[in-house]
Amino acid sequence: MVARPLFRTGYQLGFAFLFFTLTVSLPAEELEQLTYHNPDLEVDLGVGLWAWPLPMDYDGDGDLDLLVSCPDKPSNGTYFFENRSDGKQKLPVFEPGVRLGKGYHNTCLSSINGTPRVLVSGREVVDFQKQGFDKLTALPVDRNVHGKKVRANQWYYVDYDGDQDHDLIVGVGDWGDYGWDDAYNEQGQWTNGPLHGLVYVLKNSGTDEKPNYEKPVKIKVGDQPLEVFGWPSPNFADFDHDGDLDLLCGEFLDQLTYFENIGTRSEPRYVSGRRLANNGQPLQMDLQMIVPTAIDWDQDGDTDLVIGDEDGRVAFMENTGELLGGLPQFLSPRYFRQKAAGVKFGALATPYAYDWDGDGDEDLICGNTAGYIGLIENLDGNANSPQLAAPRYLEAGGRPIRIQAGPNGSIQGPCEAKWGYTTQTVADWNQDGLPDLLVNSIWGEILWYENIGTRKAPKLAPAQTVDVEWKGNVPKPAWNWWNPRGNQLVTQWRTTPVAVDFNQDGLTDLVMLDHEGYIAFFERVRDGKELKLQPGQRIFVDESLKPIQLNPKRAGGSGRYKLHIVDWDGDGRLDLLVNSMNADFYRNEKTVDGKVVLKNQGPLSSRKLAGHTSSPCTVDWDKDGVRDLIVGAEDGYLYWMQNPRSKK
Repeated sequence: MVARPLFRTGYQLGFAFLFFTLTVSLPAEELEQLTYHNPDLEVDLGVGLWAWPLPMDYDGDGDLDLLVSCPDKPSNGTYFFENRSDGKQKLPVFEPGVRLGKGYHNTCLSSINGTPRVLVSGREVVDFQKQGFDKLTALPVDRNVHGKKVRANQWYYVDYDGDQDHDLIVGVGDWGDYGWDDAYNEQGQWTNGPLHGLVYVLKNSGTDEKPNYEKPVKIKVGDQPLEVFGWPSPNFADFDHDGDLDLLCGEFLDQLTYFENIGTRSEPRYVSGRRLANNGQPLQMDLQMIVPTAIDWDQDGDTDLVIGDEDGRVAFMENTGELLGGLPQFLSPRYFRQKAAGVKFGALATPYAYDWDGDGDEDLICGNTAGYIGLIENLDGNANSPQLAAPRYLEAGGRPIRIQAGPNGSIQGPCEAKWGYTTQTVADWNQDGLPDLLVNSIWGEILWYENIGTRKAPKLAPAQTVDVEWKGNVPKPAWNWWNPRGNQLVTQWRTTPVAVDFNQDGLTDLVMLDHEGYIAFFERVRDGKELKLQPGQRIFVDESLKPIQLNPKRAGGSGRYKLHIVDWDGDGRLDLLVNSMNADFYRNEKTVDGKVVLKNQGPLSSRKLAGHTSSPCTVDWDKDGVRDLIVGAEDGYLYWMQNPRSKK
């Protein structure tokens, strides 16, 4: 059985066409950032995707503020988070960020005689407190000290050899051996090489006023280059209080490595690195692509770490001042907080609106890069501007839901171990009257989290696979090194499983990309008392009646599409919204011989939200029967736009 044609009279068709013509000719609506409307709320301090922290007393009032550079779309910028505390709090609640100018990758903080200096890959943001962050001035050296396939290119001023002038330090991430994509063998072992994180010094044989930088030289441990797993973010400081500069590095993943200087202040000599730990446990950040910045944040005489995370948050890792076996001791990271402003859930947020707690208004269920699924509760149900709670992680089986790739779950390799890329819909999957979760992720396997609680107090059981009544071999993407378990549904990664009664027969179906990137209809049928899911049918076609393959790419380029099904234009047919620069509207034109003809009308707004991808859904907060648009963006913020059909 396939989707039923929705028959209408000639009068109805004419009226629908006229109404749609009038609708699309209205002035374009614009997406605006959704806010919490909750003045007393505190949330994690954050910018968009990627946080490059620049802690300093920016406003000159004697306490340390936070500047954070963010290079992503759409919230590119360098943001000032003001510290209005008395300067004695280790974890002040910051004011919301104020944009000062452009943001950049590889934005690194140095200090020369107590003055903060900001370098960006061989360039400097000169006199940024007066001139802002929009202009970069080149340093008198080649910006590429390493060669090809460099991702991290992190520059710092450091008096490396204690001669009272400042040298240049460059942290480099080399991807030459790693490659990028699709290099697992049948046992799930990565057959390419690792990431390389190297550190160079360019000694200054001149002065700070007239520098003369020598050729770049790799810093070594013994006779081998000092190395971490990419993204080194090198920080030089006297961590062990012996009068010379030690080195502490980050990495592309989540840990920090300490290289003790057993030489002298003028002739450094580094020994093999050791991971930072606390009470015998590795110190790890919540996500990856971490950027540590060394500074005495709490002004107690030792060097702490302020660390940016991939999802835009920034953490404080306090130095206790103690050494254990020569290793500096730090407390576990604590994320800074700010007064709430824009609604944000990590990065690459994937919202879905549903009345999760059964109180009569729609909440938001959201996934993100970190693999969490969060609830952003609607507290008061106000039309179009509800008061929203801070995100909290949903649990299943008594533990927060977090799906991660681990060492071999991402087709793009082990450097993506901490990412999960959750995307989900809410629906009553087992027809028991309670809303469940249907989830896809970095793995590409569809999971069902059954609600075993009540309508007003949901409680999720541990994940179960979603099985299909396959006929013959169980399909999977050709590049997956692992095979489906039994009859489970395995498809392309990072694409939304849309649970919806598409054929309007009272059973919840599934619409999503199949293993080859086509939009497919997985029909639900009842067999006695059992509900069964049929293999996907490619019933969605373009105007030439050709099946729509949203993504023909393979391996790491596959999947990624975020889908939402809704009657957007009010003509009685279920349309499709697809990620684009914001959200493309695929209008359901008609049904021909069981095929649903979709025509792409283009983006619903002119505002560009996507770098990697966006994620559309709809909500009816004003309860006028017309669903409005919410889009999760790369920066992790949510953006809202009223449907042109909504009552004004």
